[in-house]
Amino acid sequence: MEFRERIHNLAVLVEDRPRMRKKPRGLGGRIGRRRPRSLVLGVFQGVPATQKSVFDFCPGPNRFILYQKDIEAVCSNDAEVRHEVRQTFLHELGHYFGMDEAQLEDV
Repeated sequence: MEFRERIHNLAVLVEDRPRMRKKPRGLGGRIGRRRPRSLVLGVFQGVPATQKSVFDFCPGPNRFILYQKDIEAVCSNDAEVRHEVRQTFLHELGHYFGMDEAQLEDV
C-alpha cells in the first residue's frame, strides 16, 4: 500500500459499541427514556496527518475504533462483515489523512 509509509503512531481498536453520552436532564422526555441510537461503525480520534506539526506534543497515538456489534448489525454473513470492516477502516483512514465526510462520499 502506497500510504503505509505515511501512517505513524496509529492504534486500531475494536470495541463492542460506542459509549453512550449522557443526555443533560431537563431537556425533553422523561428521565430514563432512551431514544434509538444510530449505528456507528467506526471513528477516528486524533489529529489528521495534514494538520500535525513537528512542534505538536502528542500524548499518545491517534486511534481508529471499530465497533464490532454495530458492524455485525448491518451485515448478514462473515463475508459482509469482512467487507464492512475494510470499508470502515478505509473511511477512517481518509479522516487520518485529513478528508472530511463530503470528500469521503466522493471516493
